[in-house]
Amino acid sequence: MFWTKLDYYANLSQIFQGETVVLTKRYLSSVKNLPDVFNQIVKGTAPENFNIEHLKSIGFTSSNDRAVIPLLKDLGFLTDSGAPTERYHAFRAGPPQNKAVMGEALLDAYQDLFHINASPTDADRDAIKGKFKTAHNTTDRVAEQQAATFFALLKLADLNAARAGSGLAKKIENLKDAEGETGDVKDNNGSAKSGIALKLGYKIEVYLPATKEIEVYNAIFKSLRENILAS
Repeated sequence: MFWTKLDYYANLSQIFQGETVVLTKRYLSSVKNLPDVFNQIVKGTAPENFNIEHLKSIGFTSSNDRAVIPLLKDLGFLTDSGAPTERYHAFRAGPPQNKAVMGEALLDAYQDLFHINASPTDADRDAIKGKFKTAHNTTDRVAEQQAATFFALLKLADLNAARAGSGLAKKIENLKDAEGETGDVKDNNGSAKSGIALKLGYKIEVYLPATKEIEVYNAIFKSLRENILAS
């Protein structure tokens, strides 16, 4: 990431004022190919490293398309080194799961925009442009392109499904926290109460996508094991 002096002082000012900006500044100068890039992520195989050479190999040779790589990193689809993440593999499962995955990515990378409207529409475009402009000290033109990138991604997302999935994960985690390692019920101070332990059960149904790509299944079951089944 390259910062100008104006970028530096704007962010430094926000730090001293106790403000934390959770809003990516990445954008594409043209978003016409953005849906096709994500469609290709679903259709193609996952590379070891999603770099410019890979982008060209899947048909996106324009220099304007290269900005999608740092955007994918901020969205949590790629690591800093460019390797596909679990979110990338989960998105490859296709609809409807990929829309929920994109919704989750937007809620993470564009968190500040959802303070304007939990479900942004084009009527919020001016307010969203203003948020980009003040948060990152950008020009009107850059803020407009940042907003355009966000709205292009929003068309690929299902925010309601993302929030529902996040809520389910939190409820499951709460159930795990409420039950001690020995099965004893804990009070608010974390101490085990005497008496009969309350046992709670839950049923999880996983609908696997129809795909021949084994890494998609591996990513799904790995995520289940680490986030739900692990004690």
